[in-house]
This record gives sequence, structure tokens and C-alpha cells, in this order.
Amino acid sequence: MSTGPSAATGSTAAALRHVLGHFVTPLLMCVGMGLAYLGAFHAPEPHDLRVDVVGSGPSAQVLAQTLQDKSDGALSVRTVPDRAAAVDHLKTQASYGAYLPGKHPELLVASASSDTSATVVEKVFTKVAAGQGDPLKVTDTAPTADGDPTGQGIFFLLVAVSIGSYASVAVIGGAGAVLALRIRAALAVAASLVVSVIGVVFAGPLFGLVDHGLGGLWAMAWLYSAGILLIGVGLHTFLKRWTTLGLMVLFVMLNFTSSGGIFRPELQPGFFSSLHSFWNGAGFVEGVRSHVYFGGHALGGHVLVLALWFVVGLALMGLAGLAESKRRKAAAETAAADAGSGEAGGAHGPRHAARAGAGTWTEAGDAEEIEEEMEETVGV
Repeated sequence: MSTGPSAATGSTAAALRHVLGHFVTPLLMCVGMGLAYLGAFHAPEPHDLRVDVVGSGPSAQVLAQTLQDKSDGALSVRTVPDRAAAVDHLKTQASYGAYLPGKHPELLVASASSDTSATVVEKVFTKVAAGQGDPLKVTDTAPTADGDPTGQGIFFLLVAVSIGSYASVAVIGGAGAVLALRIRAALAVAASLVVSVIGVVFAGPLFGLVDHGLGGLWAMAWLYSAGILLIGVGLHTFLKRWTTLGLMVLFVMLNFTSSGGIFRPELQPGFFSSLHSFWNGAGFVEGVRSHVYFGGHALGGHVLVLALWFVVGLALMGLAGLAESKRRKAAAETAAADAGSGEAGGAHGPRHAARAGAGTWTEAGDAEEIEEEMEETVGV
């Protein structure tokens, strides 16, 4: 009579251990997101933020040197001979502000490069002009599109494309795990095409984040999305249910924080600032900015970053193919050995049946794990 309660207690304990084991993923996400987002965004401070003072006389030199000394490393101040040179620096993102001193002081900025950087520069030179008793005129040499007044729309487009991409990995790697790798690769490419088209609809017709250059934006969105999907599907062969956490580290925690979509690297701690130079989110954000607002200046470097991540995805798919091939060969050899031992006679029948039962249990466990993985991804 005591078998029933004992069995129920054992079943409950096993289920509880199973649930508690799955708490590891959300807790790691909590810690990772807190460290990444708060570490990158909680206290933005400029360091070596390039600004120009327009003028070649002694007064311009003195002003530039004074600002440099007082900034204590926050600014990198240089002089340029005239307004044209200052505008050229802004439009090639060689500087983020240019101050023209005089009776009617003027500050040139390029908000399309980074609205937050422009705001920091404006605060600095508003104080300079106020110290001279003059109001400051601010001129935006590269304004953003009307549908993106804060200049952060491209960042949120990055978020949408990223989520669509890495969430698709769970579907392809989980529900599609029984498919051949080449079919999963084709699905990844197709999914990236759909996600990138959705991104273009958001950026253009729906919200007007950009007013031209949608073709180039689509190409970069596809390359970015395809890189994430190929990397994710390739990693799924090795990480299984931990793939979602791995992709969140790569393409959320480290990616969004280093993209430059909210704060440029000159306003961030050194770790995230260094990631900006080669992470794929930064390649997308800066590539779109360059394409839409800065005449394609340095666009090749940003596209190269996206292409290299795409190549990494192809390499991981190749490694996944080799690993899966080895597993299939090992499984075939095991099956052949089991079949050979089964011919030994009825004495081995129960043992063979036990192996078959174990195989069925493993398949059921794999199916349950796939379902849980997709549910966790949707929850994220």
C-alpha cells in the first residue's frame, strides 16, 4: 500500500529537480543582462571625444588647449583652419562637434552620427559661449530622417532584426533537428531573408526611420541576420538547449551594448568601446548610418565586419556537419553491433528489448528537451 505515495513523492522530487535545473538559464540571463546593460549604459562618460575649434590664430589655439587641459581626457580638441574643414570632419565622422568662436559663436554637430554625442558636445560649448557672454547657435550638418528624431531608430531596428534571427534558431535547431544540415542551412538563409524584409518594412514604409537607401539597408540587414542564424544553427549541434543562452550573450548582451546605437564608444567603458570595432551589431548600425547619412564613408569596413561574421557562421555550419557525420557513423556502428548480438538467441532477448526501450526513452527525452528549448526561447 505504501508504494503509491512513495512513487508519487519520487515523481514530485524528480519533477522539482527538473524545474530547478531549468532555473539556471533565466538566472544566468538576469546576471548577464545586468552586467552588460548597466556596465555599458548606467554612467556614460566621454573619453577622447573628438571636437574641433575653428580658427588658426593664437586665440583659437589657446581655447583648444584650455579645453583639452580642463577636460581631463574627456575631449580630444584640435583646431581646423575653416568652416569647410570642420564640416568635412563631421561628415566623415572624424569629429563630433566644431566650435566657431567670435561675437556670434556657432557649434556644428552631426546628430545622425550620434544624438547623444551631439548633446554632450553641445553642453560643453554652451558653457564656453556663456562664459563669453554670448548665446550659442547650433547647426546640425547631418540631421536624421523625420521619422527618427532621436537618431536611435536604427538601434531599435537592430533589436527587432536580432530577435527575429536568434529566435528562429530555436525553431530550426529544435523542431528541425531531424532534418539534414543542408536543409537547415537553407531554412536559415530563407529565415534571414524574411527577417530582413520585415526590417526594411519597419525602417521605410511603416515608421520612416530612413528616407532613402532602403536597398542597401536591406542588404546589410540580410547579411547581419544570416550571420546570426548560421552561427546559431551551427552552435546548436554542440550546445543544444544552451544555444539560446549562448546567442543571448553574443547577440544581445555584448551586441546591443557595443553597437553604438545609444552611446558611441567614446561615451562607454573601454571593454564595450573595444567591441564596437568588430562586433556585428556595430557593423550594422554604423553601416546603415554611413550608407544613409554620410555618403557611404567607411561603408566598406562596416560591411566587411558583417561579412566576416557571416563567414564564421559558414565555418560553424561546416564543423557542425563534421560532428553530426561522426555521430551518425557511431550510431550506425552501435546499431550494427546490437543487431549482431541480437542474433545470438532468445537468451539475449530481454537485454535487446531493454536497449530498445532505452533508445525509445532517449528519443522521448530529446523531444521533450526540444520542446522546452523552444518554449524558453519564446519566453525570452
